[in-house]
Amino acid sequence: MKDKVRKGAAGRAQAKTNDVISLTHGKDAPATKLEDDSSFPVKIQGAGVEPFEFQICGFWQVQDALTTLLSRDEVAPRSNLYLTFAGTPLDPLAGLQTIKGLKPGAVLRLVEEPFTARSARHHLARVLELLRASGPQDALREGRSPSLLDTLTNAHAPETSLPNGKSLKRSASNPKSEALNNDGAPPEYLLPGSSDRPLMALLPHSSQPEIPTYLRDLSLSSWDPPPGNRKLQGDFLYITVVTTEGQRCDVTSCPKGFFVNRSTQEVFDPRPSQSSPVCHCFTDLLCHISPAFKQAFTKSRHQISEVDMMPTPYQTLCWLGPPCATRTHKNTFSSLGVEDQPANQAPDWNEELQVAKDRPQTTLEERLQRERALLQVNSAFVRTVSQGAETVIEGFAEPVNGNPEDPAFLFGGLFMSRGAASNVFGGERGRRAAQRLELKGVQMYSDLQGLQGLHTLPTAIVDYRGVRLSAQGLAPGLEGTEQEEGTAPVSRGLLYGVNAGLQESPNRRRILELLAHAAKALSLQRHVVLAPNGHRVPLFTSVDTQGLLGADGRFYILDVFRTLPADANYCPEPSEVEQYKESCNGSDETALREGWPQNYQKDLGLPKSFPHSLCRLRPELMQTFIQHKHSQFTQLVREKLENNGGFEECATACDSRATEAVRAACQEVGSLSDVIFEMRFCPNIFSPGVSFPINESASVHIHEKLLREAAAFIITHQIPAFVEHCLQSNETPMDGASLKEALHERGINLRYLGYVLKTINQSKHKERLRHITRIVVGEILMRSTRRVFNSFLQGLDMPCLATAVSHFLCCLLVPHFTASTVGEDTKKKSRRRGRGPGASEGTTWSTLTANELWNQVCQDAVQTYNVSDSLGPGLNQLVDRHRLQKISLLREFCLKTGVQLRLRDYLFDSHSKPPIGPDDIINIFPMVKHIQMPTSDASKAFHAAQNYLQKGLMDQAYEQLKDATYLFGRVCDDLHPEACYCHSQLAKLAFLLGKTAEARSVQLRAVVISERVLGFDHPNTIHQYALLAVYVCAGGETNLAQKCLLRARLLLLTIHGEDHPYIARLDSCLGLLLTGDQAGKYLKNALRLNASFFGPTNLHTALTQHLVSQWLCSKGDYRGAMNHEKEALAAFTSLFDEDHPQTRCSKEFLCTITKQAVQVERSLRQAGPKATEQTVECLSPTSETVLEQMVLVTGIKKIAISDRYQEYKQKHKELKAAVTKELMSKAAKELSEVINGQGEPTQERGSGEEVPNGGGPAVVETNESQLEEKKTADTLGSANGHMIEEKTEVDGGEAEASPRVVLNTEEKLEDSADGDSSAANVVEGSEEGQCEQLDETKSDEVGESPKSKGTWADVVSNMTTAGETGSNCVESISVNGTDQA
Repeated sequence: MKDKVRKGAAGRAQAKTNDVISLTHGKDAPATKLEDDSSFPVKIQGAGVEPFEFQICGFWQVQDALTTLLSRDEVAPRSNLYLTFAGTPLDPLAGLQTIKGLKPGAVLRLVEEPFTARSARHHLARVLELLRASGPQDALREGRSPSLLDTLTNAHAPETSLPNGKSLKRSASNPKSEALNNDGAPPEYLLPGSSDRPLMALLPHSSQPEIPTYLRDLSLSSWDPPPGNRKLQGDFLYITVVTTEGQRCDVTSCPKGFFVNRSTQEVFDPRPSQSSPVCHCFTDLLCHISPAFKQAFTKSRHQISEVDMMPTPYQTLCWLGPPCATRTHKNTFSSLGVEDQPANQAPDWNEELQVAKDRPQTTLEERLQRERALLQVNSAFVRTVSQGAETVIEGFAEPVNGNPEDPAFLFGGLFMSRGAASNVFGGERGRRAAQRLELKGVQMYSDLQGLQGLHTLPTAIVDYRGVRLSAQGLAPGLEGTEQEEGTAPVSRGLLYGVNAGLQESPNRRRILELLAHAAKALSLQRHVVLAPNGHRVPLFTSVDTQGLLGADGRFYILDVFRTLPADANYCPEPSEVEQYKESCNGSDETALREGWPQNYQKDLGLPKSFPHSLCRLRPELMQTFIQHKHSQFTQLVREKLENNGGFEECATACDSRATEAVRAACQEVGSLSDVIFEMRFCPNIFSPGVSFPINESASVHIHEKLLREAAAFIITHQIPAFVEHCLQSNETPMDGASLKEALHERGINLRYLGYVLKTINQSKHKERLRHITRIVVGEILMRSTRRVFNSFLQGLDMPCLATAVSHFLCCLLVPHFTASTVGEDTKKKSRRRGRGPGASEGTTWSTLTANELWNQVCQDAVQTYNVSDSLGPGLNQLVDRHRLQKISLLREFCLKTGVQLRLRDYLFDSHSKPPIGPDDIINIFPMVKHIQMPTSDASKAFHAAQNYLQKGLMDQAYEQLKDATYLFGRVCDDLHPEACYCHSQLAKLAFLLGKTAEARSVQLRAVVISERVLGFDHPNTIHQYALLAVYVCAGGETNLAQKCLLRARLLLLTIHGEDHPYIARLDSCLGLLLTGDQAGKYLKNALRLNASFFGPTNLHTALTQHLVSQWLCSKGDYRGAMNHEKEALAAFTSLFDEDHPQTRCSKEFLCTITKQAVQVERSLRQAGPKATEQTVECLSPTSETVLEQMVLVTGIKKIAISDRYQEYKQKHKELKAAVTKELMSKAAKELSEVINGQGEPTQERGSGEEVPNGGGPAVVETNESQLEEKKTADTLGSANGHMIEEKTEVDGGEAEASPRVVLNTEEKLEDSADGDSSAANVVEGSEEGQCEQLDETKSDEVGESPKSKGTWADVVSNMTTAGETGSNCVESISVNGTDQA
């Protein structure tokens, strides 16, 4: 980082973040506050608050300090204040560093400023915002994803009743209401093998109470507004207050504050009441009037967590609403009317965004303020887009144009339109694709670093009730004409584009320069096209793009939806007949097909047509493909140089052979340059309606070939690589969102889902990939269903919307229901409600049947994904074939369409009534896609930490992560997806460094961020709960750790089901924490899943075998323990050799079990007939062992399979012996020659001379130093003699393997176990001899490796000292240097 990171309480963002920690995790929880010399404490006094100490930063402005103060509980909800120091008011824009005499311990005073009519209304709005603070149920009702962490950290939630007397909290006797039963056992629906998926358990009632009743009524008085004579005396507002005690008061707002007047319902008397003071803060007056208000207000300020109240920058949809769709408390403040004042004018979103972008970026503080301003502007813009979509679609806005096919609307400073459906792009689907690609193009140009001067309009797209709208800020217009009448027209207005015409001006040269820099950063090639008038036009973008000079003097780029190059797989080539005709005319048919692999068309049917013609490559694929081509280029150059005399000889500056090799490699890989590797794409290739000059045909053919190769690269490389990753890792996608993210990371568009499915079906490991098949099939089904649903919603009236949506869901999920059944049920409900014959009568949507819907979905799936034979005849058959869950499909449907369902358990097997009724449809929310604002410095610090982690520099990575979390707090209050990953990494690294308390605190925050920003049931939330379980377990909170794991298991069961590799990880941890038969159920299920997904010889399976063996030892079943440990040993032996540390550890553990079994058998024989009455002593692992095993299972630490160190050491010994032998031979020969007088002894070789056969002393010295460096750099944690490499997951992925040092196992353990008498029959002979042989062979290895503090036998040995035990589980695997996880 260029600037030094200033740490500490850095503004309102960091103050909120630190408050979140203390409010969420308790007073004693350590907060990760970052200290720095620039922060110091001062004392705050005045404004009617108790004096308190406040931490400020020297680089703040006065207004930053005041804003942070106003957010503190001690000051809120006061407003209209200013700061003074030593009796002098402080300038809000002055820096605190410039104030003379301001030092630690100084006193700053808050002074009340007289109100104006405007500031008085703002103060009342601030008070109402506090009094209206949303309760937990309100968060669900508004569609915001809640944080449910407090339901786990708090033992019991208070009983809350609805107005009808029903309880929101389930009875304690119901096992679905608690994560753990009273006896500590998991509920039945969380046991392995259970098919029950209760939704009520997903959102348990919060421990926080509902919003208390402060007042009976608070409204504008009937005497408001003040008459003219009272306005002249300073009266702003008249307010009526009815307290909970029943007292009615009229309050006057004036410049000094608020006071109670003498008016009644019948008499107007604005004079102050004799007993009423004048209070600057409205809540102070309410506390004076009503003791009940004072008690409730004071109590609620300490009960409601700021985590739930802190607004996220963008709304995260919660697909489940509260159990009761009605409100549990009335809004008593709606008639106050302080927010009803219309704004003077709609905001100019473009100007606000551009002003924020143009802020200085010289220092770190300036960049943080700029990024925070950008985030705030974009967040407000997105909220307005959501409100505008509801207003437009619901018919409350009139179009501003006269085009009924493409109506345009103005709302809140936004220009909203559907876009014209062009047949060139594919009708309605092409229109939606153009809107999506326009947003993508704006994002790409906005993300360009260091390119100042090229601007884009604020853009978003929103889907609401089946309609997609584009929303943009109003363009500033072209450069004015009145003030520049004397200038040439070419110097203003449209400067760039096909229709810009021939012009030359400084402004045009400037925008061309900006576009050239942008094209280089985006890997786009400059090219020439033909304009409609036949002129040659050079372009750096697609033909649709326009560049203009706005009236504000800024350069803007518009219409960037075809910025990305075309996907040649979906750009059909000319037919065979046309190709034959062209070949007869002299064209080269092979040139048209150049770039495709052999038999590509025959095997895959590509290229082919698509429902729309806007299929473009993803930028991730472009970068990956360029890297792939560069690897080919370097390999070709090296091969050609090796064939021409050697790389070292040819690789000189003036050697022509090197130049020729580079030229040949450039031509072979398709480089655009002959002298250097240069790979760029032309966005107008394969674009319909684009013509190129004849002399550009060679360049066009090169670009066509390049795009064909890039398109084929998806099929031949990226999709198989994704499938291979899923085959080896247990951190694979869990739902549609995680599948989409994983595919996009590799540059695979979702239109390739059919080819992903085909690749899996053709794999020999198809059964091991069944969980991926399940997710892919579900995603294909739900995406096709969403498109059908969008068409279904068109033209529906508002009164029948809920009924129509419920009818659609019943037809989709319950095929045995008919339209008549649902319609009759709806009619009966309508008659009971007095609405006549029912809303569904006489409507077209009510005639939709399950078969018709399924046929429409299958038709869309065939057109889009080419999966005609994958969906089957009906949904039930598809569910049975792939073991899909209907509740998971329902969740995916709601998240994709914005539908929110009532929280209750849905049964899809009932034949008596529809499972989903109109009352279950709570709401439909707009789904907004928007631009992501940058967090550049925070992201740089985070990526720097990842690089340090890959190098094994944990201390440096820890400091970088602390800096990154601080920077994220400054920019976005930590409410950002990348901030969640950063906190998770920081917690993991703090745990590895021994800072358990800090790890717990930071991970708690990571869980809250994930729930609020990503979703309460997002796959990342599941992972964060699993990590939290480890850290709280390290602090001795075993019960809380079990709750976290059960919560993660419940979420994963809901979104996917039990048949997933990550369930094995959770079940392994639960098996370690639970006891008795419950632990065995989870461990056996984990073993079954690992063996099914990874095979019997995989390291995941082997270590789960050991955990089962450990559990059997704790029960005294040594025979079963030996059988499972033998399986583990066989797996290790197949993976490694006999001398590998993990193989030796497994042998020692098996030896220990054998000895325990022999000892138990002997004791039982000595006891004689009374043996059956004896109790076998059961051994259990210590808490330290359990923790270490959980650390490995969850992936916090990794076990390395790679034996590269041992191989390197052996090769080094062989090389050293060979060199020594050769040197001794030469020395003897030279000495013999001297003695015989045949010659002089040769001179010693210098360090620069080459020694035959691999080197002489210099080489040996170098190798020895390299070996020492490797030993020094290798860091690891020892777990019973394992090679353990400490790795951490980076941004949801896996980091590269860190170096490691092998710790051998040498300690001999005492025998301390009892066992089953039958075990002796197995082990008395050969196995006891094996143990003795193993002990004898240990002495040969003592000199090579230091002793460790324990072996695998420690796991079940209660004779060892706590702290010497180890663990042996694995999450990530590396075989021969290749990552498998």
